[in-house]
Amino acid sequence: MKILVTGGAGFIGSAVVRLAVSRGHHVVNLDALTYAACEANVAAVADSPLYAFEHADIRDREALDRVLEAHAPDAVMHLAAESHVDRSIDGPADFVETNVTGTFNLLEAVRKHWAGRGRPEAFRFHHVSTDEVYGSLPGDPSVKFTEETAYDPRSPYSASKASSDHLVRAWGETYGLPVVLTNCSNNYGPYHFPEKLVPVIILNALAGKELPIYGDGSNVRDWLYVEDHADALLTVLERGRVGRSYNIGGENEMSNLDLVRTLCAILDETRPKAAGSYADQIAFVADRPGHDARYAIDPARIREELGWRPSVTVEEGLRRTVEWYLANEAWWRALLDRRGVGQRLGVAS
Repeated sequence: MKILVTGGAGFIGSAVVRLAVSRGHHVVNLDALTYAACEANVAAVADSPLYAFEHADIRDREALDRVLEAHAPDAVMHLAAESHVDRSIDGPADFVETNVTGTFNLLEAVRKHWAGRGRPEAFRFHHVSTDEVYGSLPGDPSVKFTEETAYDPRSPYSASKASSDHLVRAWGETYGLPVVLTNCSNNYGPYHFPEKLVPVIILNALAGKELPIYGDGSNVRDWLYVEDHADALLTVLERGRVGRSYNIGGENEMSNLDLVRTLCAILDETRPKAAGSYADQIAFVADRPGHDARYAIDPARIREELGWRPSVTVEEGLRRTVEWYLANEAWWRALLDRRGVGQRLGVAS
């Protein structure tokens, strides 16, 4: 299968690219190489005859038409997006332009391509989204997001992703484009850009800086190891039912405070300080505006219909992640001077 992956130089996209190539798929990586992208993320497959790179932006319709005409993919996996909630609070326009208008441009370009090839039934447009579109859950552990949960986005980021989800469904219903959708929980793992919680904590700890925890740290997330997520995405692409959405979770709920304490304990063991614990660097800071209290995924549909479930526990995944950052300092150090890295963002006035 030839797969066009948008955003394939980003965190999740690059995991998909690496895994797809390793499984023998031809992959075309379309990426605008914005601040959070890194070509080093796909260096392991860059010389493969199964891999091609296209430097293009999903907001550029002419570029999309050109790439689709040149490569004629059998499937499109759409992961290109602005994704950092804090940045969306400070600059929502970028999120609307990329996540909404960019998705519209891609849908129209793909629809033209698909129709021009005779509307093949085997073609797929796989839209990759987030559980944040569902809003916030109560503390009751028995209540989780399902594919039937009503959308209730609370941030500019989640609103832009909800909008893109609705566009994809509409193009499936109105034009018959064979679409599948996935909504995932919080990802973490190797190649995670150093602005999200897990890499921020690891790198701040190593640098002797404070470990910032928003509010009281009680916010709960379901943590999904990125390589598990990539496997799930390819499973949905290959076997998911057209028009269907699938929630992908790690089955690993943990509060932000417990997550940070776990990371500190792993670092205490693998890179001990001269004195004390990394947990001594924890600092509680002003909460993010509109910070959702809890996300949790009910993965019954993907488990029962497609036989997929995560293979990595959060404790094992966090240990792998810490070890990867310790072994790949050259990768993350090169990113620390990029726009906004190391700064507190998303403090609305």
